Amino acid sequence: MDPDWLPYHPNPSVPTFVPPPGAVDAHCHVFGPAVQFPFAPERKYTPCDASKDQLFALRDFLGFERNVIVQATCHGKDNRALVDALRAAGGRARGVASVGPDVTDADLAEMDEAGVRGVRFNFVKRLVDATPKDVFLGIAERIKALGWHVVVYFEAPDLEDLIPFLKRIPTPIVVDHMGRPDVAKGVDHPDFQRFIGLMDQVETVWSKVSCPERLSLEGPPTYGDVAPFARALVDRFPDRVLWGTDWPHPNMKSHMPDDGHLVDVIPNIATDAQKQKALLVDNPMRLYWK
Repeated sequence: MDPDWLPYHPNPSVPTFVPPPGAVDAHCHVFGPAVQFPFAPERKYTPCDASKDQLFALRDFLGFERNVIVQATCHGKDNRALVDALRAAGGRARGVASVGPDVTDADLAEMDEAGVRGVRFNFVKRLVDATPKDVFLGIAERIKALGWHVVVYFEAPDLEDLIPFLKRIPTPIVVDHMGRPDVAKGVDHPDFQRFIGLMDQVETVWSKVSCPERLSLEGPPTYGDVAPFARALVDRFPDRVLWGTDWPHPNMKSHMPDDGHLVDVIPNIATDAQKQKALLVDNPMRLYWK
């Protein structure tokens, strides 16, 4: 792994918050193991191994019942580690793949059978090389027939230029990590209000209210400066929000979060049992297990 890589927390705490029955960790990854599933030659980082067995053990430890596993950029468009994890999960995991325009219908059918329900389009320049938007739109048209959706990852300064493209996507769209707002600017800043406006205008746009550890200036254990952003989305769009751990937390530089602490953030962003059930059970089940 890279010399400055921070491995996932070896001994997370038991969360105080108990997730409702059927809760889904709707954003997590698997890395390798590299001897079985080599990392992509074009990758921008080399992580530690983080296997499906370790992921499923964490799922159980934190009190969740299901996972949505998102293809990691270190594996590029080779989705074998993802598909292997889905098949091992016994129906308790769904996946989001990364594919190129050369993906075959047979490939898509195989991934669908394994439990893939979406594709990820990554616009974060430090993680991936740029892909023409017409390529992404062509992929979106193909997966629409499978009933899949598109997950998009971008940073807040890029949203304004992306909005015309996002409005052309013919499937539901899930935005990773609230579009990565700059929390120092506050909820009322035009950058975050632009994202809320997009969700107001386009009723097929969802958001993951996840990754406070990536956004916070205040830091652990409560990441309190991120909670108002997530809470604003949960309150305004209770049926279009998801939550996930982001385990094993790729490319964290400041610290490695305790996953138990991340679970304990949930009642600060979904403030009653009805909102918590929607966030953790009803919404992910409707999107991934319909």
